[in-house]
Amino acid sequence: MHIFPAIDLYEGKAVRLYKGDYAQMTVYHEDPTVVAADFVSCGATHIHLVDLEGAREGTTPNLDTVCRIKRQTGLFCEVGGGIRSMEVVSRYVEAGMDRVILGTAAVNDPAFLQQAVATYGDKVAVGVDIKDGYVAVKGWTEKSDCSAMDFCQRMQELGVSTLICTDISRDGAMRGTNRELYRELSRRFSMQIVASGGVSTLDDVQALAAMELYGAIIGKAYYTGAIDLKKAIEVTV
Repeated sequence: MHIFPAIDLYEGKAVRLYKGDYAQMTVYHEDPTVVAADFVSCGATHIHLVDLEGAREGTTPNLDTVCRIKRQTGLFCEVGGGIRSMEVVSRYVEAGMDRVILGTAAVNDPAFLQQAVATYGDKVAVGVDIKDGYVAVKGWTEKSDCSAMDFCQRMQELGVSTLICTDISRDGAMRGTNRELYRELSRRFSMQIVASGGVSTLDDVQALAAMELYGAIIGKAYYTGAIDLKKAIEVTV
């Protein structure tokens, strides 16, 4: 299982939100490249980047920062947040990103999703942000009328190879990850499943690895020291 330590970007800084709430933001470092360098020193091979401003606005205000992280670390970089057009997808891929993550657009614009997958294949992942069993959109600010499991089934049928699934109620809350959710996802679907939200202990990491998930994202637990990133990577090898 791949460990994806995460950096959420806002105004060029490394931050974290509590349950996706922009009003509850903590700035962890003024320079995200310093955080990314620490990931490398811990043995990370992958990194998960989110442009929080992009998620809300549909733009790429942190593109330069994302490119700097990729250039300085050489890590496998996946990036999400506001990717709602082929122009933005192309901009990230041409900038050297290994994978782009479609969220709101995958729900609201199936034709765009199909075009992105047809053009870039496994460089396109879909982020499924779940709120009360439904898919949330627009930086988690709105809940759609789309059932999470029905949506995942559609993604598989459309040829999506990687699914990044976040339980919003667990994100940043340090209450443990939703193991039942990921167990069901791994049982029902053949896509690469990445667990996100609430991965807060080494026990969480080991439990997810035992399910043979493709990956797990570690966010707040890294920043607070609740998870030793180096040990998390070691137990999944």
